[in-house]
Amino acid sequence: MTGIVEGKVAVVTGAGGGIGRAASLIFAREGASVVVADISVESGEETAHLVEKAGGKAIFLKCDVSKAADCEALTNAAVVNFGSLDCAFNNAGVEGVPSKLGDATEENFMLNYNVNILGVFLCMKYQIKQMLTQESGGAIVNTASDAGLIGVKNLGQYSAAKHAVIGLTKSGALDYATKKIRINAVCPGPIRTPMLQRLFDENPKVADAMIGAQPVKRLGEPSEIGDAAVYLCSDGASYITGHALPVDGGYMAT
Repeated sequence: MTGIVEGKVAVVTGAGGGIGRAASLIFAREGASVVVADISVESGEETAHLVEKAGGKAIFLKCDVSKAADCEALTNAAVVNFGSLDCAFNNAGVEGVPSKLGDATEENFMLNYNVNILGVFLCMKYQIKQMLTQESGGAIVNTASDAGLIGVKNLGQYSAAKHAVIGLTKSGALDYATKKIRINAVCPGPIRTPMLQRLFDENPKVADAMIGAQPVKRLGEPSEIGDAAVYLCSDGASYITGHALPVDGGYMAT
């Protein structure tokens, strides 16, 4: 039995841990060769090693998504090493420092902008250029957030950035709808990642409140976002483009 992305080539940013690592392993399990990208060499190489240990094909490339040259090199690495770029999961992101807007710093706003918005734009720019050269086109999935669909107290900069990711996703999907390039976003709710754990460490009461607000009464797992991203990149999602998919245990239904 073949996987749902059998024979495809995938790029995953922010792949050194959490959702990105889980997605890299799922892409490989489902038959794709994976270019693992992260700003951290140690964690990124570990993910590539885990993919290979599980029987998949992977290479690691250090990538700062806020730099155009790194994003272009990432796309080129997929083509040089594996022959094409069929799937891209633009997952790299930061949360910055939670604060009320009046207390927010310019530095924190720009961190969110450079990684969460500019980084997604730059990755998409070079991915799209490559996919336009391929008869089969390709599929792109961006990591947004439930915070890109609603406002969130004390996370205004992050929420604004994730709203912008959804805007880029929808506009890009319309730009290339007739070019065999599909562009979607996943909008995770609270997922058991190092990013969320940092928030819990700062305020332990947040964990109970967050879980209590979820209709399913639990946190999501990184693999549950990875599964959604890989599905959106598969041929099974061939009629889905321009969609921001909540993967949040039903929170957006409340």
